[in-house]
Amino acid sequence: MPYSPDAIAEIFRRFAVQRPHPTSELEHVNTFTLLVAVVLSAQMTDAGVNRATRGLFARASTPQAMAALGEDEIRQAIKTIGFFRTKAKNVQRLSEMLRDEHGGEVPRSREALEKLPGVGRKTANVIMNTAFGEETLAVDTHILRIGNRIKIAPGKTPEAVEEGFLRIIPEGFLRHAHHWLILHGRFVCKARKPDCEHCIIADLCQADEKWCDQPAPLIALPDAPPGPQPLPPGATRPGG
Repeated sequence: MPYSPDAIAEIFRRFAVQRPHPTSELEHVNTFTLLVAVVLSAQMTDAGVNRATRGLFARASTPQAMAALGEDEIRQAIKTIGFFRTKAKNVQRLSEMLRDEHGGEVPRSREALEKLPGVGRKTANVIMNTAFGEETLAVDTHILRIGNRIKIAPGKTPEAVEEGFLRIIPEGFLRHAHHWLILHGRFVCKARKPDCEHCIIADLCQADEKWCDQPAPLIALPDAPPGPQPLPPGATRPGG
């Protein structure tokens, strides 16, 4: 571990200053629509999911309404999304399960969430964290990359990276760590080349690819509702 406990605490302190109240870039109006959006987001950009779900959620924002809409209508609404046929089937089935087995409510427990079609550990972690305020960490491609690239929570699998982060994230920071890391990976520590010039932890980062040691100014970004989140000064939004 090339970081001292003080350095790790400083990394997350800066993330907290930059984004005091981060949230998902997936547009949603309630816990159910968040769940559907996360299920649809597998191997898709959040922007692509948002374009498809705006019309869908205007028609059906509850399990009862989504189940009544039917698989064919769901499939038509999300046809721009990858694997839309399988995902439409999952959305239909999970809506029926929520209606019939959970009183139309999204369950809070991991066990119950992971029994829903299309819901695995990552999706359950997102719902538990974003909707219910649980201190969970959902590892997507951005967090997997950051954990390994900057050597702070290396691991070959999402589960290993999740365990690594859970071991080192200081108390008081885990609640929002999921969104801080995803947004940092999306806008700054990008896959093709890290944008170190606009990185607020450039002086602390131990990545081999790092090309700048001067941290970007630590400026608090404005809060935003679910959907596109504000970018750090100078950063650019990826396509999609």
